[in-house]
Amino acid sequence: MRKVTYSMGVSLDGYIVGPDGRFDWTAPSEEVFRFWIDEIREVGVHLLGRRLYETMLYWETADQDQSPDELEWAALWKPLPKVVFSTTLSTVQGHARLASGSVAEEIERLRAEPGEGDIAIGGATLAAEAAALGLIDEYRTVVHPVLVGGGIPYFPRNERRVDLELVETRTFGSGVVYLRHRVAGADES
Repeated sequence: MRKVTYSMGVSLDGYIVGPDGRFDWTAPSEEVFRFWIDEIREVGVHLLGRRLYETMLYWETADQDQSPDELEWAALWKPLPKVVFSTTLSTVQGHARLASGSVAEEIERLRAEPGEGDIAIGGATLAAEAAALGLIDEYRTVVHPVLVGGGIPYFPRNERRVDLELVETRTFGSGVVYLRHRVAGADES
């Protein structure tokens, strides 16, 4: 069965966006950007909330004046199937489609379909909904050495205990730390 992963950059105090709405502190070093390229290779479909979808639209047209790594990322991102959850958008671009059901229904449908790669979730609001339903198999945090003091939290505040098993760690030269945790008891396939 395809696993559902939630992977984003996060401040040391647990936020994906600071109280000022900025996330410039997540700009990756070359080493971390290579890591993100390797991560996206494992994804078969990406579920996104509206805000993250709109942020990532940049990569749909990024094909000029880019570094070789950025061109490689764009070449992987553009054809990747995406499902966008939004109550305000009526159309989406590229290889994206608007979700026709709830996050639970979409994940159930995607897990039942033949396909390779993880089902990745991006965006804190969407991930919080999936987490509350117990649908996330792995949490992949890319922790940046900064305290932002508030904003949008990476982890949902649903007062539900979730036991995790540490699967992988990696420390980058920039001080960024990658932590990969599997939900205890989740399928290891």
